[in-house]
Amino acid sequence: MIEAEFWDYEDADELADAVAGDVAFIIESAIDARGSAVIALAGGSTPVPILEQLADSPLDWKKVMIIPTDDRLVPLGDELSNATMIAKIFLPKGARVIPLISEKAADYKLAGSAAAARLDDLHWPLDLVWLGVGNDGHTASIFAGPDYEDALNAPAARKAVGVMPDPLPPEAPVARVTLTRSAIQSAKTLIIVAKGNDKKAMLEQALKDLDSSPLPIGRVLAGLETPIDIHWCA
Repeated sequence: MIEAEFWDYEDADELADAVAGDVAFIIESAIDARGSAVIALAGGSTPVPILEQLADSPLDWKKVMIIPTDDRLVPLGDELSNATMIAKIFLPKGARVIPLISEKAADYKLAGSAAAARLDDLHWPLDLVWLGVGNDGHTASIFAGPDYEDALNAPAARKAVGVMPDPLPPEAPVARVTLTRSAIQSAKTLIIVAKGNDKKAMLEQALKDLDSSPLPIGRVLAGLETPIDIHWCA
């Protein structure tokens, strides 16, 4: 049985205050314990105002390393790049941002292999993995498609894989690189941040179905041993 707790907020501002405060505490605790923090942050539009608030926290950002949970196979600087979004917010604070995407990779499979090799150099387990969830139930870039089972069942030693969603999301019709389920589940702290009643109902059902879920988020959470906090507002 997964230990999951929903935290409901009145509005987006209250959500941002709570999540930014919690994540700042996680980072500060890791720095106090180990001298550094390594975290994975979700992309997309929902996290942006929360991340901007987090970046204003009085932390020793030079001791913080950030990776995206996933990214689109586009060059750095592209508006679809999660690493670029994260870098714009946190590089000015002194944090180090590690992209998943290698522009030298010939295809998405090789891009996944290059990302996995790069991630091996980081401190594991990660201090935090922050997940979002899409309207279709995907999380990170674990989508239905030909690489779905690879992302779910990759061995623990493999931290990232290249994936081709099928169908391709119309807002970003490109291949991806994503953390694997095992990499996500290994995190010391795992949170989900979501907005909307439909997303809450989806997450509640996914937590009931888990391995039998038709949605990636249910499959990703199946077998999770770490408690998870789900931050949500309408």
